[in-house]
Amino acid sequence: MGIMGTVFALSACSADTAPQAPRADSTAPVIAPGRPGEQAKTLSPGEAATAVPGPTANAADITYVQDMVVHHRQALDMALLAPSRADSAKLKSLADRIKAAQGPEIQYMTTWLREQEQKVPDHHAVHEGMPGMATPEQMEALKAAKGKDFDRMFLQLMINHHLGALKMSEQVLTSGSHIKIEELANDVSVTQMAEIRRMQEMQAAAAP
Repeated sequence: MGIMGTVFALSACSADTAPQAPRADSTAPVIAPGRPGEQAKTLSPGEAATAVPGPTANAADITYVQDMVVHHRQALDMALLAPSRADSAKLKSLADRIKAAQGPEIQYMTTWLREQEQKVPDHHAVHEGMPGMATPEQMEALKAAKGKDFDRMFLQLMINHHLGALKMSEQVLTSGSHIKIEELANDVSVTQMAEIRRMQEMQAAAAP
């Protein structure tokens, strides 16, 4: 009986009306299905309480979204340079797709942060140590570049930028707890992985 007996005694009138979700103080193991290609694993009740993303955000979710707002803004800054500087029509088209994907994601993330009553980073937020971010010097060099030089620099910086976003998304998928942020991180990962492949193909095609 133990704890569950006490719970039953305190709420006997409702104990048999609805199934209960796994509790952190339960002693029954929980089977968690693995990701595609992975085996299911048995979780302790304590692990099960945090293994399935829910409607509650934790510090990892908040940090990810705040950082990703800053990260996405730089990608937009880079993409906005392409129409007037790029040589390749394919690169201009790619930059337009990046802008079309990341603009709405920034809006989604800022709205989510406000709903959580968390600070939305300002446009001059510091980003030292954030994976994949271009330095101010690299951004200035990109702005000054034209034609094939711009294309080469853009692809190099944006591939690195996207790889950084993948790393950030992997971290929140491991440490976060909010279902909406898990969905966002998965979307970011899928979209940017496809764009990395496209950019690598463009690099290979441009190589002498």
